[in-house]
Amino acid sequence: MSWRTAPSSEPALAAYELARCAGCGTAVTLGEAPALLHCSGAYGPRAPRLHRLALPLLRAFDRHRLRLLDAPAGARLLDVGAGRGRFVHSARAAAYDAFGIEPSVHASGVVEQVSVEEAALPAGAFDAITAWHVLEHLDDPGAALRRMHSWLRADGVLLVGVPNLASVQACVGGERWYHLDVPRHRIHFTPAGIEALLRASGFEPLRAHHVLAEHNPFGMWQSPVSRLTKHPSYLYNLLKRNAPLRSPDLAITALAMPLAPVAALAELAAGLAGRGGTIAVVARRLG
Repeated sequence: MSWRTAPSSEPALAAYELARCAGCGTAVTLGEAPALLHCSGAYGPRAPRLHRLALPLLRAFDRHRLRLLDAPAGARLLDVGAGRGRFVHSARAAAYDAFGIEPSVHASGVVEQVSVEEAALPAGAFDAITAWHVLEHLDDPGAALRRMHSWLRADGVLLVGVPNLASVQACVGGERWYHLDVPRHRIHFTPAGIEALLRASGFEPLRAHHVLAEHNPFGMWQSPVSRLTKHPSYLYNLLKRNAPLRSPDLAITALAMPLAPVAALAELAAGLAGRGGTIAVVARRLG
């Protein structure tokens, strides 16, 4: 049964309906995503605006992700959904034996262009696997997790990052919450939902992190601002070259900029209360 209708940030696409589980609260996007959606629009091949200026911050996010994983240097690491390979390069710079897989055309160098469903990787080959904002893009994340389970050695470690539908910013943003991103996001997890899925896929959740600088403060700011702009998540899409620079939304966004520190403090409080906009879960392979 439909629970909510959410607009797509891609102008050529209509709104999508979401259905929600009465038990864990996780939701699913109804209807199929168009082919090549992960290679166009906000996911197009061009580098985002201000990309070079953002690189030091992005590399700091990578180092924090490695700290969350808490695997020893030299560990054999697989990054699932590795994109252009930035995190793989950061892991290699930190002395990890890192490799990535990525289904889109962005894959290159240390990243093999192959989906998690089709990857031919040996069983027990990796000490650690990261799937950072990947599971929400899959129609069957459980099947993907079972494949990752087979690729990990016994007691290997998995780190997943997903948006949190039970977060404060999801309530604030409503149908224009920054992390809905329909129809690319197929599954909209709650903490209960992702932990149940991990257990069903052969993992033991060890710890969940709600205070994350990589996505959460921006999401808390962008979500209410998106309620005022015509184009959903306008600043994000502007940086991704997927929204027009000449738009009334630019003035609205500029006027809202001074509220960014307030949003960051609000998100910090939400994270400390266990309701962060995205969560990172560390789990151990069982069996």
